Amino acid sequence: MAGARVEHLVTSGTFALDGGTWDVDNNVWIVGDDEEAVVIDAAHDADAIAAALGGRALRAIVSTHAHNDHVNAAPALAERTGAPVLLHSADLPLWEQTHPRRQPDGDLADGQVLTVAGTALTVLHTPGHAPGAVCLHAPELNTVFTGDTLFQGGPGATGRSFSDFPTIVGSIRDRLLTLPPATVVRTGHGDGTTIGAEAPHLQEWIDRGH
Repeated sequence: MAGARVEHLVTSGTFALDGGTWDVDNNVWIVGDDEEAVVIDAAHDADAIAAALGGRALRAIVSTHAHNDHVNAAPALAERTGAPVLLHSADLPLWEQTHPRRQPDGDLADGQVLTVAGTALTVLHTPGHAPGAVCLHAPELNTVFTGDTLFQGGPGATGRSFSDFPTIVGSIRDRLLTLPPATVVRTGHGDGTTIGAEAPHLQEWIDRGH
């Protein structure tokens, strides 16, 4: 068995919070093989994600956090595929802003292991950008999916409701920068990076304050 691979899709739409709306491009990650897959962050376009999946069985729709641009296509994709939508329960208040009449199908918890195509994805609870933000570490793929917690150049934004800068710094320092330096960071928006490339800059981010 060849094992799992990572596929990447970019979808476009809007992010809305605290009365503001912004145009955004989101990274959608598909992890799996020719038979089955999971989707990390069903953003904006269920049709495009379903097309990328082809005929594969979708085992789960994993939400790194519940900002609308990361979950707005999740119910439609779930309806098409029968896959459960998974979210950390601390992000339910954010989820309900986007989907007030449809709850997630299951919880994500720190240390939980999701397996697809024989490959383990370990859930790391990394609050700060959102209370229920999680990252997914796949050691066999030398990858961590960080959502909006860690980007190339620093932490995700914390200037809006439900977010906190000291919390995100603690999450990044204690849960992400402890991973092997060669680990590839696959982010919720924009270009990826590695743990080793970001780790030396922690103090700069703290001094910068955002």
